[in-house]
Formats: sequence, structure tokens, C-alpha cells
Amino acid sequence: MFLLQPRFLLPVAATFAFLGLAFYVASDGSSAVDSALVMLFRDPANPSVPIGPAWFREMMRDLTALGSFIGLGIATVIAALTLRLCGHRPLAIGLLASVLAAAAASTVLKLAFGRERPDIVEHAALTFTASFPSGHAFLAAVVLLSIASFVGIASRRADIARLCLWVAWILMIAIGLSRIYLGVHWPSDVLGGWCLGVAWSSLATYLIGRLAARSETNLAQTVTAHGEPAG
Repeated sequence: MFLLQPRFLLPVAATFAFLGLAFYVASDGSSAVDSALVMLFRDPANPSVPIGPAWFREMMRDLTALGSFIGLGIATVIAALTLRLCGHRPLAIGLLASVLAAAAASTVLKLAFGRERPDIVEHAALTFTASFPSGHAFLAAVVLLSIASFVGIASRRADIARLCLWVAWILMIAIGLSRIYLGVHWPSDVLGGWCLGVAWSSLATYLIGRLAARSETNLAQTVTAHGEPAG
């Protein structure tokens, strides 16, 4: 039954989880768990410094850069161009539209909630916007999961789809954790961003995937009607 399949249950659960976190933040909730998790990534002897050697801190900054507007924007453009050149125009346009809409939604949500960034540790990266939801976590989930799903649709190969999704999930989680490690987000910010991103990318994949399939079917029928081999 479709309603019991993970591809349906996961985005539904993610949507409700985001709504719960949004209610918590809107209620001015402050959690000891949030603070405790942030402090797990700090040197007990000097909370202003993240745990680990200098090279590890630099690696985490590099990871967080992958989730920036520039990093995700470049990935989106490359993926869209590749899909377009491979003849999957609806997927390419859909990817661009979905990511642009998600970026706008991220900005609106941050302004609406206006949550302050963590103030219990020194930030190891610059910040310019409000805290909830984490834009890096949200947009990384949207971009990476959407690209992985669209590549799977375009390739029509289950093994390629699985590989792309595994890589997307690993990168998405790493980028989110880097935001907590650097002290610029509460864990609930990152969790909220992940949940919203999973729900968003799932809906985009469903709608745009159906549109792409319908477009390819119509094209095949048109070519066949003109007496040429379809495909």
C-alpha cells in the first residue's frame, strides 16, 4: 500500500516534525537539550574553541561552505545544465524553480521566526540572518536530495538512484552538523531545516517527476505519430 511506503511516510513525518519544532520556537521555548548538545562540540577547558585539532576545525568550515548559497547554487546550475543537455528539460527547469522557491522560503521563515543565534559559545563562522530554520540544512536537503532524485529519474537505474541518495544524505547531514559544531545554530535549527528540506524535496520530486514523465510520454507519442521511431 502506497501510504505505508517509506517514500510517503518519511516526508509526512518530516512535515509534522518541522511543524512541532516551529511551534516550539514560536513559543519562545529554550531547551537545555539544545544548549547541552552545542556544548558537546566545545572544549570543556575553553568553551570558545570547538573540539578537535585545527585541521578538523578547518575541515568543518569547508563542509559548511558546501551548504552556502554559492556552493549549493553552483551545484544546482551544474546539475540543471547537465539534465538539460541530456534531454531532460522539465527536470532541469523544475530543479531551478524548486531551489529558487526554497531559497525565498528560507528567507521568509527566518524573518518570521526571528530566532537569535546561540549565545552560549563564540561563533566560529560569520552569520548574517536569524537562526531558525537553518538555511544551510534546509537548502542542502532541498538541493542535494532533489539532484539525487532527478538523476535517478533521468538514469532510470535503481543502483544509480541509490548511490546518489546515499551521497546526498551523507553530505546533507555533514553540512548540518558543521553548523552546530561551529556554534552558529542550535541543534533544533538544523533538525528543523533537515525536516523541511526532506518534505520540500520529496514534494518537488513527486510533482516534477510526474510532469517530466508526462512530457516524455507526449513527446514519444508525437514522434511516433510522425512515423519516426520513438526514443
